[in-house]
Amino acid sequence: MIAFVSGPVAALAPDTAVVEVGGIGMAVQCTPNTLSGLRVGQHARLATSLVVREESLTLYGFADDDERQVFELLQTASGVGPRLAQAMLAVHAPDALRTAVAQGDEKALTAVPGIGKKGAQRLLLELKDRLGAPVGTGGAARVGAPVTAGWSDQLHAALIGLGYATREADEAIAAVTPQAEAALAEGGTPQVGALLRAALQTLNRAR
Repeated sequence: MIAFVSGPVAALAPDTAVVEVGGIGMAVQCTPNTLSGLRVGQHARLATSLVVREESLTLYGFADDDERQVFELLQTASGVGPRLAQAMLAVHAPDALRTAVAQGDEKALTAVPGIGKKGAQRLLLELKDRLGAPVGTGGAARVGAPVTAGWSDQLHAALIGLGYATREADEAIAAVTPQAEAALAEGGTPQVGALLRAALQTLNRAR
């Protein structure tokens, strides 16, 4: 098992980071929140989980070990593969997922693309005794690293990567633009992680 990768970031894409390790570029699939904290040329350390399939080897990367552990635990539920587990972590922090499962919060799970009402009910039952209690490493209010430029492009790419149509992504970005502009007006910076969650809530209400 590859437990982590550490080295300079060679390239970034909407859903992938390439980290140079010993002269080899390791492509790592990451959530938008994790990617928003990375910069090309800067050193990064990502906890990783290797998913082996007959036709592929895919490395998934996470901001910390707790997020990786939740990613792997989510896949113990029937019908949850690495892509859906990653989508769940793109929408909710590990502790937010623990809280949702502990409280039977069906609405929180249906906010994840690919999870309907029945699927959420099944997951709440299956995951109840697996995720454990919130540990305080990242609550429901997790936000991504500040990004001062191109927040709308990053958000658009993240939504497309989660399976939304271009029109839906554009509408969601328009809905959260006032939030981003307010942050700029106050001298702060738009935070992609927080904006992504707000955009997903808007899309969920529009269903």
